[in-house]
Amino acid sequence: MTKHHSISDQHTHDSWFLRFIKGIFIGSGFIVPGISGGALAAVFNLYEPIIRFLANITHDFINNVIFFIPVGLGGLTGLVLFSWGVSFFLSNYATIVLWFFVGAIVGTLPALWKQAGAEGRTQRDLLIALITFILGFLLLRFGATLFSGSVDANFFTWMLCGFLIALGILVPGLSPSNFILYMGLYEQMSDGFKTLDFSVIIPIAIGGIITIFGLAKFFEKIFERYYSPFFHFIFGIVIASTLMIVPTGEAYAGFGLIQYLLCFVMLVLGAAVGWWMTNLEESYK
Repeated sequence: MTKHHSISDQHTHDSWFLRFIKGIFIGSGFIVPGISGGALAAVFNLYEPIIRFLANITHDFINNVIFFIPVGLGGLTGLVLFSWGVSFFLSNYATIVLWFFVGAIVGTLPALWKQAGAEGRTQRDLLIALITFILGFLLLRFGATLFSGSVDANFFTWMLCGFLIALGILVPGLSPSNFILYMGLYEQMSDGFKTLDFSVIIPIAIGGIITIFGLAKFFEKIFERYYSPFFHFIFGIVIASTLMIVPTGEAYAGFGLIQYLLCFVMLVLGAAVGWWMTNLEESYK
């Protein structure tokens, strides 16, 4: 990973609109349970630029800020849109909606696999991807229960939420909303975003900023020294986190043929959107 070139120069094939749309998807990772903003940033080829920018914030600052403006605006748009819609749709159509997200990630996996092997691919990299997938699945499946229960909402617990949200960007595959949901703070957080409650937003922002700038340099060093192993690690955890949001069992209670058909349609539609976005990138290169 080269630090001496502008991020905007290396990604000039991304149009303003495309970066905005990617930002909306990434923003959904902050608010939709089961979705990882970091994983979506990775599949949309923005994870590495984000880490490099945060780790070297003063390097080519103006150009890089201009590059990330549509991503940030898209992220805020996604955050607001999904804050308003997540309660309704996940309460009434959770299974159908989640199949769209599964499809969107699946549609981008070929591009992520290609990106992981950009500097070569060894048997060690394949083994890392496999082990990461297995361990990641087990961690995501059983680790979240460690956070079960309700905690009091206060300045410091909202800062903890900000810490988890920031980790959702820095650690692909980690869905912060899952843990916040298990802590019993998810609904209050969603309402806080919808109503612009600064007693919720400010401590979350503080916790997130401290975490991002405290750890971004660490993740950049990993990229510099272990690009291929780390990207195969990301690939494994993305697969694991995707499987975690596949609806199972009681999610289909009361479903009829129409509902099952809608799940399939949303899966295909999501895959088409993911595939279209990654191929749109190629057309700009």
